[in-house]
Amino acid sequence: MTLAGKVVVVTGSTRGIGRAIAQGAVAEGARVYVSSRTPEAVEATVADLAASGAQVAGSACDVAEAAQVEALRDRAIARFGTIDAWVNNAGISEGYRPLDELGYDELREIVSINLLGHMYGARAILPHFREHGGVLMNMAGRGYRGEATPHTAAYTATKAAIASLTRSLAAESVGSNATVVGFVPGMVATDFYRDIKSSARLAATAENWRYALDAFGVPLDEAGRGAVRVLAMEPHPKNGEIYSMLKGMRLARGIAKITYYRASGKIRPGG
Repeated sequence: MTLAGKVVVVTGSTRGIGRAIAQGAVAEGARVYVSSRTPEAVEATVADLAASGAQVAGSACDVAEAAQVEALRDRAIARFGTIDAWVNNAGISEGYRPLDELGYDELREIVSINLLGHMYGARAILPHFREHGGVLMNMAGRGYRGEATPHTAAYTATKAAIASLTRSLAAESVGSNATVVGFVPGMVATDFYRDIKSSARLAATAENWRYALDAFGVPLDEAGRGAVRVLAMEPHPKNGEIYSMLKGMRLARGIAKITYYRASGKIRPGG
């Protein structure tokens, strides 16, 4: 179980969970290709990760644009000769708001980046993996089981779709050299949650996020290492599996904490 010498591409990897995955892969000796929509952020991230002597490269890519995703694949192969793992990480959130407060442009952006971006990444890399071998990791998240998630409906709908997409692509890849898995990092205290846009209509329950993070939060570096452990499995034992950081004692402790917060009235109903 090692990524040493392997080539790993991570979309949306100049900050947050994507960057933590890139850092974890570098720490395991992988050659890493990073990307985001901002060229300056890519340049700075490459410099930071390469400072330890690791082989790191990158280029800007908007995953909502299919041609840019294909160019990302081609540039990574041109730089390192192959790709062994691809992480569809780039994603956005509409915040903590009822669906009717989201503009149509916001809805299109969420679906384009979160879902179509995953589809474009899969379409670009799976033919290469089926021939040469490799692991495609799709980033699932809250709502991936299809449960109700009020006030984050658009975001979680994309995550449910990603879980279905992952299992379907895994079934399509049976008998080939490609492995397709999903990964749920859990609630990680990145700017995704710290700067969350909240509806004025939900002011009474806006603090619920803080208690949920305390109960179920996963440290950023731990989330990155968890994804790297899944990528490093070889041969991969469970094609189509959705791996979650919220399990075992972490999940049990979180449930106990959230139960206490509800009973004590700190978590307000309706959020």
